[in-house]
Amino acid sequence: MGYALHETLEVHEMAAFKTVCLTKSKTMQALVSDPALKQILQRDVELTTRQLQELGGIMNKAMQ
Repeated sequence: MGYALHETLEVHEMAAFKTVCLTKSKTMQALVSDPALKQILQRDVELTTRQLQELGGIMNKAMQ
């Protein structure tokens, strides 16, 4: 089952946004000193990485 062009573009937009979020969390993780905040940022990095992998799978399907 293929995806319509607008659906593919929306997934691409979400992936771009999540990439920016991942970059920000990784950067902030290096700058903060509070251990609790570092842990929150690390969880966000892990979650966002999984989400990007899932979006990548959707994009691969859309390109077939």
